[in-house]
Amino acid sequence: MTSCEGRRHRHNLVPLAALISRDLKSEKIEKPTVRYGHAAQSRKGEDYFLFKTDCQRVPGNSSSTFSVFAIFDGHNGNAAAIFTREHLLNHVLGAMPRGLGREEWLQALPRALVAGFVKTDKEFQSRGETSGTTATFVIVDGWTVTVASVGDSRCILATQGGTVATLTVDHRLEENVEERERVSASGGEVGRLSIVGGAAIGPLRCWPGGLCLSRSIGDMDVGEYIVPIPFVKQVKLSNAGGRLIIASDGIWDAVSSEMAAKSCRGLPAELAAGQVVKEALRTRGLKDDTTCIVVDIIPPDNSEQPSAAPKKQSKLRALFSRTRCGSSAIKLSKKLSAIGIVEELFEEGSAMLAERLGNDEPRGRSTSGLFVCTVCQVDLAPSEGISVHAGAIFSTCSKPWQGPFLCPDCRNKKDAMEGKRPSGVKVA
Repeated sequence: MTSCEGRRHRHNLVPLAALISRDLKSEKIEKPTVRYGHAAQSRKGEDYFLFKTDCQRVPGNSSSTFSVFAIFDGHNGNAAAIFTREHLLNHVLGAMPRGLGREEWLQALPRALVAGFVKTDKEFQSRGETSGTTATFVIVDGWTVTVASVGDSRCILATQGGTVATLTVDHRLEENVEERERVSASGGEVGRLSIVGGAAIGPLRCWPGGLCLSRSIGDMDVGEYIVPIPFVKQVKLSNAGGRLIIASDGIWDAVSSEMAAKSCRGLPAELAAGQVVKEALRTRGLKDDTTCIVVDIIPPDNSEQPSAAPKKQSKLRALFSRTRCGSSAIKLSKKLSAIGIVEELFEEGSAMLAERLGNDEPRGRSTSGLFVCTVCQVDLAPSEGISVHAGAIFSTCSKPWQGPFLCPDCRNKKDAMEGKRPSGVKVA
């Protein structure tokens, strides 16, 4: 019973059908308009993107529509980027429990994103191809934005007031101390490229393979300590809306988050995406594939207006807008929440699968009555499932024989990602 219903007198009850109808109408009125634009310049042909604005939480129910935007920056070939673009969305949706209301659906989304990323990686690696890809995957459902990412593509949020927040974390070994420590502890070797005479050059890389990233999809030749477990952040915007800029590192190696937002301020989304790419090329030239998607989340009473130019910033506001990703980005996010720009709903970046999948719920059974692997969604007999918490010393689950459960293949992958068994890749 809602708070409104609780205040209503018993003799003035409203039929349930009428309440549902009101809620649906209210949702349509309050739902923002989503407009997007895309621009790219190709050098290696390894950047791919996805936008799909007609997804539905409830098939056939137009009021349950949500949008998906994503960028996949491939390396060592384009096979992983293409495969991820074609399969990741279906794997995420396949990991969602059925019959959820909107709020429950949004709460279940972070766990489903983790399962979908890991399943996509597992399936691609089974093909025996050695390419890899970053993935920055954004779901916009009304005012709620959920971002999952591995690698160094980035998603930022620019508000009407000119404040800029980073919604992703860069998984570059050079810049992320925690990820360097995790890779080393799991069996990887982190160092720079050595040339004749023993001199070390270039960015920090993981050996074997020489990958600069600590998280990706694919890259089976590097080692499974390069994990596909995404950083996930979920925020709810205020009714002022905001602008998302999603781009590959060809953009972010050339311009800062603040420069990107400023360069396209006041332009509609399609022109804005082109302007961000133009600014990156002007600054650095075409050194890499450069791909940008701009998504405007616009209040319904302002659907014709792009992000407006900001009012003159105070020194304090300007200081916050110049902060970069990392610990300062977390502080900025808290600041944004405190001043009503966004409401923080979820944030987690752990690379430990047991922590990310949490504890199972009663709905964790398949329709056939058997248990189901929470990652690959295959049915399991009661004797086949292995709890994701089994053997976890610091498990949050007091009963590790409870779910969620993994099939033997997914359990092996989990152990390899955590350095508990050899990944099959040997250091030369």
